[in-house]
Amino acid sequence: MSTVRILICDPIDPEGIEKLKKASFNVAFLMRREMLKKEIQDCDVLIVRSRTKVTREIIESGKHLKLIARAGSGLDNIDLKAAEEKGIAVINTPEASADSVAELTIGLMVALARKMILADSSMKQGKWLKKELMGFLLKGKKLGLIGLGNIGLRVARIAKAMGMKILVTKRVPPSPELLKSLEAEFLPLDELLRQSDIVSIHVPLSKETRNMIDAEEIGKMKDGAFLINTSRGEIVNEKALLNALRSGKLGGAALDVYSVEPPENLELIKRPNVICTPHIGAQTVEAQREASIRLAEKIIRFLHGSKSNSS
Repeated sequence: MSTVRILICDPIDPEGIEKLKKASFNVAFLMRREMLKKEIQDCDVLIVRSRTKVTREIIESGKHLKLIARAGSGLDNIDLKAAEEKGIAVINTPEASADSVAELTIGLMVALARKMILADSSMKQGKWLKKELMGFLLKGKKLGLIGLGNIGLRVARIAKAMGMKILVTKRVPPSPELLKSLEAEFLPLDELLRQSDIVSIHVPLSKETRNMIDAEEIGKMKDGAFLINTSRGEIVNEKALLNALRSGKLGGAALDVYSVEPPENLELIKRPNVICTPHIGAQTVEAQREASIRLAEKIIRFLHGSKSNSS
């Protein structure tokens, strides 16, 4: 079998790259994004993060493409249907960044509850707003988790340790054993929204989840409730969210993801009751290193399997 050519389109941690090189693969780097359609023609494996869009046109240009490898969790930047039609495998590393995103989610929740952004900015302006900065305790509050995968489960465990009451909704109900270990209650989405003091989103973007939280769903939430989204921006209808924040229906929101990145809805991100971060959920040294290493290991296993099957 000829030497496997791997094309890396987005930056990944060097440790994973070294693993691929030690496995005797030919590792190349995409220098200019507009060259992808040409460069992919001779590659066997394509490595991307979230920035590179792997469209049907790109996939159909990959005459020798066997594998698309995503360093990270979401696969919404890859045309999965086109890949399936061409018999191209797609892998990712959702487990690598789970702790990183979960910790950010908890941090945003604490920041909302204690008005930490306003506290910091007012102090820097020489103001002492101790009386005005009355927050609320997270202990005893109901946290509604939409999704209980790698990230949602970690958020649930941390929140449980903080004394929060965990409510869960997901397409396939969790096992009774898991719910018991979390002291959590499984509810339909509508009921979870009605009961939760804070709702946190932890589902991937798909046809089913796009605009999952729209004006109708927000209307079911408790008055003054809070919404956290560290998953994908398009799961929440941003116009509906802005209207709910304007009207006071929601007490606040924390967003790490947006329907367009960088975000174009400046009114939303400038609101004083909204905390915004620039999609940094997985932006920790440890998460990036883990994603790179795990991806390299999965690629090596996949290619060794392909060699065995073809021999």
